[in-house]
Amino acid sequence: MKIVKIPLIIERGKDKLLWGRVVFEENLITDFGSTISELEQKIKNLLLEFENLNPNAVEFEHHFDISALFQRFNFLKISNVAQQAGMNPGLLRQYVSGIKNPSLEQAKKIEQTLHKLATELKEASIFV
Repeated sequence: MKIVKIPLIIERGKDKLLWGRVVFEENLITDFGSTISELEQKIKNLLLEFENLNPNAVEFEHHFDISALFQRFNFLKISNVAQQAGMNPGLLRQYVSGIKNPSLEQAKKIEQTLHKLATELKEASIFV
């Protein structure tokens, strides 16, 4: 069975639900869920229904808005990420809550900071 990788755009709505969308064969498919796994399952069911695509053959590449990203990785402390990015923690909180939207430049700065932190964490080792 050939695996089909599909970008899944995930946004958190004002209702705190996760809204997702994919484009497959030039068709836009959208749904919502309270968790990423619920959202993925609903989208897979729609892909089966409308595109006859086997759910077991689908892998999603997640693309988050800032609010959904911090919901998914809720162990991240906004103030620490903001400090690492060299930005005001209050401003990042406004992005996460949806009060304000970051510019492309600000979004890239946050993304680069998260990637840097992930690399540092990946390189850490624990000894006993």
